[in-house]
Amino acid sequence: MNRRLFSMGALAGLLSMMQPLSAEPAPSFSFPSIDGGILDTGEWRGQPILVVNTASMCGFSGQLADLQTLHETYGPRGLVVLAVPSDSFKQELSDAKQVKEFCALQFGITLPMTDILPVTGAQAHPFYRWLRETHGFTPGWNFNKVLLDGEGQVVGTWGPITKPLSGAITEAFIPLLPRS
Repeated sequence: MNRRLFSMGALAGLLSMMQPLSAEPAPSFSFPSIDGGILDTGEWRGQPILVVNTASMCGFSGQLADLQTLHETYGPRGLVVLAVPSDSFKQELSDAKQVKEFCALQFGITLPMTDILPVTGAQAHPFYRWLRETHGFTPGWNFNKVLLDGEGQVVGTWGPITKPLSGAITEAFIPLLPRS
């Protein structure tokens, strides 16, 4: 009987050590805004956030229109769409002013955008380093999508081929929208 209690105690101890990595709260991240100031994911707790590394001169830049549609359609319900312009793949304009103007004129962008930031390598923004270190995810090209839940945990990642309005993405964030 003592042996059986020990086994149950040992099992309970092992189970307590096997907590999921996501049990710890996800950090919040600050991004320099393309408009000046700071965009802080902590201010969006309770809301799903779709983070997308973008590039104005990329063949996938037409997805900016879909990101704007998501922002207009689901933003009022709580979805945050955050565009992160990046020149990590050498397809971004030379400065934030040009990026902002291009995105506004070509796609009517009003969604939150960061300044131009690296998303790969040692100089990657801390959000992308965190993704790499904790989830093994690094953008392999422009227009990778990362969905965070209301607590900042990664729910899903998609490559550039998956369009922002695809069922895979919308079906992932709709259940996460705050209930009114």
